[in-house]
Amino acid sequence: MKQLHSALATVLVIASLPVFSQKTWSPDAFLQQVRSNHPIAKQAILLTPQAEAAMLSARGGFDPKVYGDWERKSFEGKNYFNIAEGGVKLPTWYGIEGKLGYNYSSGVFLNPENKLPKDGQAVLGASMTLLQGLVIDERRAGLFQARILQRANVAEQRLLMNDLLYEAAKSYWDWSLADAWVRTYEEAVRNAEIRLDGIRGSWEQGDRPAIDTLEALIQVQDRRLELNAAQLHFRNARLVLQNFNWENGRVVAVDSTLRPQPLADGLFADAINFAPADTLAAQHPQVQGYRFKLESLDVERRLKREALKPRLDVSYNLLGDGFDLSPNNGDFFLQNYKWGVQAGFPLFFRKERGGLQLAELKIMDAELGLTQKRQEISNKINAYQNELANLRQQINLANAMRDNYAQLLAGENDKFRLGESSVFLVNSRENKLIEAQLKLAKLQAEARKTEAALRWAAGQWQ
Repeated sequence: MKQLHSALATVLVIASLPVFSQKTWSPDAFLQQVRSNHPIAKQAILLTPQAEAAMLSARGGFDPKVYGDWERKSFEGKNYFNIAEGGVKLPTWYGIEGKLGYNYSSGVFLNPENKLPKDGQAVLGASMTLLQGLVIDERRAGLFQARILQRANVAEQRLLMNDLLYEAAKSYWDWSLADAWVRTYEEAVRNAEIRLDGIRGSWEQGDRPAIDTLEALIQVQDRRLELNAAQLHFRNARLVLQNFNWENGRVVAVDSTLRPQPLADGLFADAINFAPADTLAAQHPQVQGYRFKLESLDVERRLKREALKPRLDVSYNLLGDGFDLSPNNGDFFLQNYKWGVQAGFPLFFRKERGGLQLAELKIMDAELGLTQKRQEISNKINAYQNELANLRQQINLANAMRDNYAQLLAGENDKFRLGESSVFLVNSRENKLIEAQLKLAKLQAEARKTEAALRWAAGQWQ
């Protein structure tokens, strides 16, 4: 009987001891590994150089351009004409384009209007649009949209990382739950084996009937069976976690000595659990993406509206004698020049009016989408916050139930030592305690995943 009492005391001591893992892989360290090495994270990083390339391309519309044209005709040994023109054009932001060029011509049958001084002719000029294109044109619109794209790509990066880290966090807490169940069943097996040894000793001394040893043995076998199933679930959860564990462009197996952070550590510590849903929704990268889309569509609408104006372009070119641009006498700009005006507009503006209407309809559609998306996100955040508040209450109840079952088991063990209880009742009390521990772990894991879902709904994973 003394051996049985000693065994039961050992069971209680072991049940009260904390279980420490060999190595703990914290969620922060795991998620940092995902941020640094996962292919989707690297794809998100590529959005930055893509936006920079688009900006570089848009700025290219304002680059100086070197141009040249040469035409020669020769027939039956005669040089009919030889005409050459070359120079540099300098676009500017306000629709003014500067020009610096040189023209040369010669030949027997040269068109009179192409005749130039013997040394050719330098040209210094500028052209400007006065109506359509004065406020905005395609080059400026492209640059505006490239700038918007840079900010939109930052939001897209956040969106990709938000989805990736949410899925990774869910896998981590599933792994942690599986680990908690394994630990619970490992402790249950140890307790059942200690109890079996004690009861066998008492039976050998004639203090307990043989049927008690059989019942204790069945309990050990049942606990080992449950432990085996829990270990399989843990290994499978680790395989799922492995999908997010990348190094050097390939998946790496998760070290079998690593254990996750306990489920209860730091639970309900995130500030977004209590932040206003509308405020969080306004900061969501999807909402910001709609805003950037609206900005880009507004640039398109301005460009379409500009097309409703008539086209009126003026140009002025100062002509030189060779490379000498100074006049012989008189005003500098009223001698040796060439200037012109180009004007035009469609009679009905149907193409332009249709383009503007389409641009405005796109904006209306995007505004409605923004309103709907913001409301959806706000409702989703509220739902997860409500779920977390409910889980907080359930976890408090589950903690109290576990403690109460532990007290019942301790009391039943005392009665068993006094001979006023049976192995069956002790096992029943312990089974209830195990069920309470498993239920508590499941609720804690659900809370962890709900916290991750709340961060995802708010777009806060990054």
